[in-house]
This record gives sequence, C-alpha cells and structure tokens, in this order.
Amino acid sequence: MKAQWYIILAVIFAVLIAIFAVINVDSVQVDYLFGTGSAPLILIILFSVLMGVLITASVGGLRMFKLNREVRALRKDNDKKAAEITEMQEKRAEQGHEEPERITSNISDPTTNTYPTSERMRDEYRQ
Repeated sequence: MKAQWYIILAVIFAVLIAIFAVINVDSVQVDYLFGTGSAPLILIILFSVLMGVLITASVGGLRMFKLNREVRALRKDNDKKAAEITEMQEKRAEQGHEEPERITSNISDPTTNTYPTSERMRDEYRQ
C-alpha cells in the first residue's frame, strides 16, 4: 500500500512539473563553465528534474546496498550462533545433564519471541 502512494505522488509530481514546463517554453540563455548557449526553458527544467532524480536514486540505491549487505552478514552470524547453541545443547545432553528445552522457533525470524525461558517465566508468574 505504501508503494502505491509513492507511485501516485510521483505521477502527480510529474504532471505538475510537465504543466510548469509547458507554460515556460521561452528560450533562455544558459551560461556554462566554458561558454554560453541557448535552450528552451522546458528542456532546462526537465533536465534539472532528471538529474535530481538520478542523484537521489543513486544515493538511495547505495544506502539500500549497504543495508542489504549488513542484513546478509547479520543473518549469517545469527545462523552461526543458532548452530552453536544447538551444538552446545547436544553436548550438554550427551554429558548426562537433563534434556534442555529446545528452541523450536526460527531464530532468524524477529517477529517470533518463543524463548523457553520467557515461557517458563510467564507460566511461573501466572501461578
């Protein structure tokens, strides 16, 4: 739903820019670093908007790339820790200690909170 609002707002913004550009069709003089030139104002406006979109998209894409790389590393670390926990629980069971409660939930899923200690504490609190 959020993405649909972004698309709707982008279309409205594009229409407003197009209307503004069509109203301003006069030829203007543009001073470059090494000279001057003449171009229709509509092209200057559209080129400026396009450059702004490209710069914004580049910065946003770079940020998303960094965040995805960080998420991938954290998930890998999380899976490694889950394997270590399972290995330690199995070693403990082999040494004759009481069978530990197993974490049956997906550790990689942040929406679940089914840790055995929290369930035990909740049951003790209710009594």
